[in-house]
Amino acid sequence: MKVLKFGGTSVANAKNISQVKNIVASNGDKKIVVVVSALGGITDLLLTTANLASDQNKEYRTYLKEIEERHIQTIKELIPVQSQSKVLSKVKSELNILETLLEGAFLIGEITPKLSDKIVSFGELLSSYIISEYFASEKLDVGYQDSRELIKTNDNHGKAAVNFEMTNANCLAYFKDTPHTITVCAGFIASSVNGNSTTLGRGGSDFTAAIMAGALSAEVLEIWTDVSGMYTANPKIVKQAMAIPHISYEEAMELSHFGAKVLYPPTIQPVLSKGISIVIKNTFEPEAAGTLITKNQNEKGKTVRGISHVESIALLSLEGPGMVGIPGISKRFFEVLSNAGISVVLITQASSEHSICVGIASSDAKKAVAIVNEAFEYEISLGKIKPVILEEDLAIIALVGDNMKSHQGLSGKMFSTLGKNNVNIRVIAQGASERNISAVISKGDVKKALNALHEEFFEENIKQLNLFVMGVGNVGAKFLNQIQQQKKYLKEYLKLNIRVIGISNSRTMAFDENGISLKNWESVLAEGEKADSNKFFETVNLLNYRNSIFVDNTASPAVSDSYTTYLRNSISVVTCNKIACSSDYNKYLELKQMARKYNAPFLFETNVGAGLPIIDTLKNLIASGDKVKKIQAVLSGSLNFVFNNFNDQTTFHDVVLQAQKEGYTEPDPKIDLSGIDVMRKILILARESGYQLDIEDIENQSFLPEESLATSNNDDFFASLVKHEASFQKIFKEASEKDCKLKYVAQFENGKASVGLQHIPKGHDFYNLEGSDNIVLFFTERYPNQPMIIKGAGAGAEVTASGIFADIIRIGNF
Repeated sequence: MKVLKFGGTSVANAKNISQVKNIVASNGDKKIVVVVSALGGITDLLLTTANLASDQNKEYRTYLKEIEERHIQTIKELIPVQSQSKVLSKVKSELNILETLLEGAFLIGEITPKLSDKIVSFGELLSSYIISEYFASEKLDVGYQDSRELIKTNDNHGKAAVNFEMTNANCLAYFKDTPHTITVCAGFIASSVNGNSTTLGRGGSDFTAAIMAGALSAEVLEIWTDVSGMYTANPKIVKQAMAIPHISYEEAMELSHFGAKVLYPPTIQPVLSKGISIVIKNTFEPEAAGTLITKNQNEKGKTVRGISHVESIALLSLEGPGMVGIPGISKRFFEVLSNAGISVVLITQASSEHSICVGIASSDAKKAVAIVNEAFEYEISLGKIKPVILEEDLAIIALVGDNMKSHQGLSGKMFSTLGKNNVNIRVIAQGASERNISAVISKGDVKKALNALHEEFFEENIKQLNLFVMGVGNVGAKFLNQIQQQKKYLKEYLKLNIRVIGISNSRTMAFDENGISLKNWESVLAEGEKADSNKFFETVNLLNYRNSIFVDNTASPAVSDSYTTYLRNSISVVTCNKIACSSDYNKYLELKQMARKYNAPFLFETNVGAGLPIIDTLKNLIASGDKVKKIQAVLSGSLNFVFNNFNDQTTFHDVVLQAQKEGYTEPDPKIDLSGIDVMRKILILARESGYQLDIEDIENQSFLPEESLATSNNDDFFASLVKHEASFQKIFKEASEKDCKLKYVAQFENGKASVGLQHIPKGHDFYNLEGSDNIVLFFTERYPNQPMIIKGAGAGAEVTASGIFADIIRIGNF
């Protein structure tokens, strides 16, 4: 004997019920009991209708009409025309009784628990009858049995207690003699010993199925729903969640208690003692394996089985010196809540007995505060106990697994993962069985917390990075293309899954919570909303993704000013924008401190040398205890390109224009040629070496004429270069006569820095520096005579993008 239960979504309409019939028919000649819920949404409609009627609101008739139409339409779509008359007559007769009951509630202006049970029971009564008649019309060997004749309860209306002795006897007697292969019964409803209709409370249809399975010692209880089993986390929140193939009764109850809606814990009880297996299956994907629930098999290697959560939680804290050593405080506290019908979902108590903290449903919060304060009014008036402290907008997350108790370090791993993502833990609770570790967090952090924990415990160490990219011009476009190109490689070899969630340029911005397709990001951005840097941040913060990274590919001072806001919200920052790190020293220091405080990396490798690992190398030298004595460097790929291509056969204007067109200079080339860009770079290196320095402290020996420096736009700047061509030719001639090359050199030594054009003789490390290459010489205590040299391409969109990419990977490896 098998028992199959189909929930409201499985029998929501004719199409779904047809699928249910196929599943039932696939069992062949095996005897089965089919327990069904009301048509999807009908129970809620019945409750609403009853409440409106008791409020003497005539609108209840509209809802009653909708209930009637839903059932009539279902009959017409399922039952052949020649067989409809009988079914329609029966259903309309039942609906007439329902209408009479509602009219009674309307006339007296109230509804009793007894009447409420009677009204709500019509949902399952009607659906089970219609479905049994449909099965019969499809030539299945089916019989219909009213569950009220089998399941007997007390008169506690709304959540009746089952009389298992009578119920088991009824079930055994009926199914022993039934001639039918298939028996359809209504879930959720029962009747008292006195014959009054009762209901079994939340999860009642599951409970009905479990009661029958237990009474009949069924080989299996199948619960058919709209998901393919119990999942490692809520699949609506965690897209990577997967169905759990096999789980124990205890694990299933823990997960269900903490929010897994597939199963309601009391439903397990009737089958638990008999060791009857439960299978959770998907009505709409019947071929999927689903989840098998049995006794604990003690499978090796299985620690955390699932991560669950309960939203809308409030914390109620009772504390005060008058609680210490006083017997009965806890008893009074919990008794007050219990008498008010308030369920406690989590408890924690200080070992000093100074405080007790409980988690309750937010809907009960105000009521709980009032009754507890009233109960302890005397102690509060004496100052021995403080008035109840209430914290709202919280949620509980829980790790669940039978074998967690034998696995060290899980708690640390859980809390470390949450801490890295700036998820603040308000309360921690762990049962003595160590099957569950629970934490109370902000409701707004649930999505981030669940995804971060799921990634840590279930996703084969694949780390998801969520990028928000501002600036998709030359460098930004190359960066996005590189991510698209390397996405598969990163996931396979580095276990990194990189998603671009938001992008923006100066005109528009666009977001996609599932990740923007990098194959057509240009069209996505073109159709986006108007760009707004403040709104961009607000969206990033509202999405609240784990491992969020803000990527700045602009040269905007306003964008660099926003870094503190991102870091303060634990959003990492990666930038090629040099303004922030070369701004006031205190601002630079603040950014570094914020990155540490909020565990949000702030990386800017491309600030110096584009894609060259200059800053990273310097950081490693300092971290290992080395000390920088002197830095000599050619740090401008733009200027190196210019002076490598400028000679007496060219004009300075043409070479600079070429550099701009090929992407070696900033959009405003004066930033490069004035030396300010090199000043910023040597300043950053000096600061990263541990020295306190500001841009005003750097000596700039500019080679540009004053007129060029004073221009305010590119046209005037280029015109000035033409005007002063003779001056530039003179600079070239002086170097050429000495058999030297022109290089724009940055130097830092003894706490002082300078930048300027120098004559570089043959044999010098800088002499053969070609194209747009950069070179840095680090003279340190460990490298006093032969410096550490880093050399390579130091400008260009492609290498700058690769440097940004490298910083993203560094964050992924943190």
